Amino acid sequence: MTQPDPLLPARHRPYEDVLALVVGTALTALGLTIFAEATLLTGSTAGLALLVQYAAGYPFAVVFFVINLPFYALALMQMGWRFTLRTFCAVLLVSLFAGQTGRWVEFSYLDPLYASLIGGTVIGVGLLILFRHRASLGGVNILVLFLQERFGLRAGYVQLAIDAAILVAGLFFVPADKVALSLLGAVAINLVLALNHRPGRYIGVS
Repeated sequence: MTQPDPLLPARHRPYEDVLALVVGTALTALGLTIFAEATLLTGSTAGLALLVQYAAGYPFAVVFFVINLPFYALALMQMGWRFTLRTFCAVLLVSLFAGQTGRWVEFSYLDPLYASLIGGTVIGVGLLILFRHRASLGGVNILVLFLQERFGLRAGYVQLAIDAAILVAGLFFVPADKVALSLLGAVAINLVLALNHRPGRYIGVS
């Protein structure tokens, strides 16, 4: 019997993709809940949704879902319908989990520095799981993954540059010290991605 070549990509099974979507989105929602509890920001569409929540009081879960709607056309054109479907499901699950996590977890005290580091790390791990199973959280993540696949640009570094621009805009809505800690959280997120999501490092495919 022929043994499979360990250097060839191993295709994910459907149940593995489903489990990855649930775990990745649950971790991301937890990290975003930590950020929201500490009044911190992040990048991409999640950061925009947090800004709207802080500025106007609209629920993060609803705003996050709505903001991502225009990006599905780009995902469909550039990444295919499977990626688009997984991304839609991921955004929907994060919205649902984010709406409920605050009811499941309550913080009596949360140090902002700790929140930025642990929240950023948890979000980074959640995104890493989603990326490795051909999904994203929509918005800028779609653009970042497209640039990595088409031009070989590191997803983490490109995302870091975009996130920094979004955080600068946050100075109009969030105190400067919280923006500084948010930048630290963005570094934590993108270091997880830059160190672990390199082309050729992970060969599983969906």
